[in-house]
Amino acid sequence: MTVNDIPLISFFQRVLDPLLIMGTLYLFSMLYEEPFTGYSLVLMILAFFISSAVYQHIDPYRTWRSGRMLAYARDMLAGWGVTVAILLFLGSVSGLSYHYDQNVVLSWFAVTPFLLLSGHLAVRKFGTDPGRDSEVRSVVIIGANDVGVKFAATIEKNPNLFMSVRGFFDDRTEDRRPAEMKHPMLGKMSDIALFVREKQIKMIFISQPISAQPRITKLLDELQDTTASVYFLPDIYVFDLMQARFDNVGGMPVIAICETPFTGFNSMVKRASDIILATLIQIMLAPIMLAVAVAIKATSPGPVIFRQRRYGLYGEEIIVYKFRSMTVAEDGAKVVQATKNDQRVTRVGAFLRKSSLDELPQFINVLQGRMSIVGPRPHAVAHNEQYRKLIKGYMLRHKVKPGITGWAQVNGLRGETETLDKMEARIRYDLDYLRSWSLWLDLWIILRTVTVVLKRENAH
Repeated sequence: MTVNDIPLISFFQRVLDPLLIMGTLYLFSMLYEEPFTGYSLVLMILAFFISSAVYQHIDPYRTWRSGRMLAYARDMLAGWGVTVAILLFLGSVSGLSYHYDQNVVLSWFAVTPFLLLSGHLAVRKFGTDPGRDSEVRSVVIIGANDVGVKFAATIEKNPNLFMSVRGFFDDRTEDRRPAEMKHPMLGKMSDIALFVREKQIKMIFISQPISAQPRITKLLDELQDTTASVYFLPDIYVFDLMQARFDNVGGMPVIAICETPFTGFNSMVKRASDIILATLIQIMLAPIMLAVAVAIKATSPGPVIFRQRRYGLYGEEIIVYKFRSMTVAEDGAKVVQATKNDQRVTRVGAFLRKSSLDELPQFINVLQGRMSIVGPRPHAVAHNEQYRKLIKGYMLRHKVKPGITGWAQVNGLRGETETLDKMEARIRYDLDYLRSWSLWLDLWIILRTVTVVLKRENAH
């Protein structure tokens, strides 16, 4: 995100988008020589407010701020697609659709998202990039540390920012400076204000740890006597970041250091894929599930479905369904994991566990919204309480819904985790999944799961 992006985004939301959405409808009405009536005005207003609500949920500007323009274009097109679907539904149930010319509406639906994208990109280019003859803005960085050096390298790699790093200010000795530092040291912290005034520095970036707040406050007081723009580079890289991003809450800027990947458009994609796949799988496997239920009931006493408490999204308790494969139904303060040749496993249960057929009822959990097809495997509540005290970051796996299969399971960590090292390895894969989620990764894990199940690896 460039320093001018936030006012640009506000301009899009309040001025450019409504003008393009409403103006395009009016333009096509004129082109097709259709009268612009009160019904056209109603459609204009509905489209603007519905699209505003949809885009607020999807939040395409999150990808804009991170510079991922292809993802931004995807979010904008998807948001307009949802808007069109809602308008078509409203027009159908209300009967208003008969008041509109089909050519006008279809042309408007097709062209508007591309005009929105083109308008945004044009404003971004001319609003954030100075002209060819514009002045390159001089920059100094306060803090010769890893974050400051990384920021300086970023400026050097992006000449379109029209910034030039003059150097660093810091009180630390030479042996404490990063080896990758290529720009000169210009002085100590006490020299900054005088240097900025004399050299007419345009931009100052403060890269200091959060713990240095008193020093930063003093520094800001001194810089009040200059005309330089001052920005703060937060040292969030000292944390173990997960889906880190900049955001705002009620207009106040915040930094997400540890967040779920399923926000905005991603949450819609994840839920839609879960519903579609779970429904198809349930339909295809219904005869098999019926046969399994009959086999369990005929060969051992007890219920067909085993219900166990697990931790779901945000660590809230959920009930997970499985075909019963053991003679016991443990769900107390102590739950013993199934082991190889476990005497508690029934004859039918052994086959179910080897083939993973015992997991099939969890597709019902997916349709209920308690689970996802792909995600960290849910552990018994007793195991959660045990391992959350032993493994750093263990509970972060609950920032997403638990899954029927997961990244850890297709990487050899399926079944019993009899040692702490194995559980730690499983958690590392779970957290890696949260950091790098994509729809393609989910599909890849599902395909890999089929291979693992057919090989019957590590299941007992």
